Amino acid sequence: MTTTADPGAGAGPRARAAWADIRPVERACYATGLALMVSGIFHLGVFAVDGGPWDGPVSWRKPTTFGVSFGLTLITVTWVASYLALRPRLRTVLLTALAVDSVLEVTGVTLQAWRGVPSHINRETPFDSTVSTLLAAGGGVLVLVLTTLAVQAFGRGSAQQRPSMRLALRAGFAAMLVALASGAAMIARGVATEKAGDRQLAYHVVGFLKPLHGVCLHGVLVLPALAWLLSRTDWPECRRTRAVTAGICCYALAVLGAGALSLAG
Repeated sequence: MTTTADPGAGAGPRARAAWADIRPVERACYATGLALMVSGIFHLGVFAVDGGPWDGPVSWRKPTTFGVSFGLTLITVTWVASYLALRPRLRTVLLTALAVDSVLEVTGVTLQAWRGVPSHINRETPFDSTVSTLLAAGGGVLVLVLTTLAVQAFGRGSAQQRPSMRLALRAGFAAMLVALASGAAMIARGVATEKAGDRQLAYHVVGFLKPLHGVCLHGVLVLPALAWLLSRTDWPECRRTRAVTAGICCYALAVLGAGALSLAG
């Protein structure tokens, strides 16, 4: 009697071996990012049960979107950073700072949502002011970490970087820099309006670049993911690079459309 080998028989050992090859700091970041995404999805359930407005400075939208977005960003950046030629100590410092900052940002927003008060540009009480200040400081840490990684992406690539992946990483981090700039612009406009004495208007105008910010934020996932998928094909590298270039052009059009929508709103 002949037997046929089960093609999935080695999947478990291979998966465990692949997980064991991941650096400890990366495993911690993946787990933390997943936990943040679970938190965001949980608060979507809270919104479904509790109701209330979806838009506005006080809603369940903020812990939902912050949890999912920060979790996905942490997982994405941890993954794409594995393609960068980083010194081990620098990699550990940057990813640890990003993970801690992500947890603090989501925690601050979630805490204020449960308290029923705005999380940003809120100086009503000393506690609210402290939370708002910490969230703003966390944004500064985020800018520092992601800018450092972007600089590395435009520098010398690691040995495992194919031209198509190198191009995707650089375009993805360029989009991320636009997301950071648009986020800083939103905060600056909100703070300026609040200092002018119109707090309610500040809550309204602080999100004027949300479409642009949202689209640019996840380019660092979409474009490298495209390059990774193409690396699984039997296409020659020159063809993969052309396909990634086409993907970048399409994503640039999406960014331009989001920018136009933001300014029109």
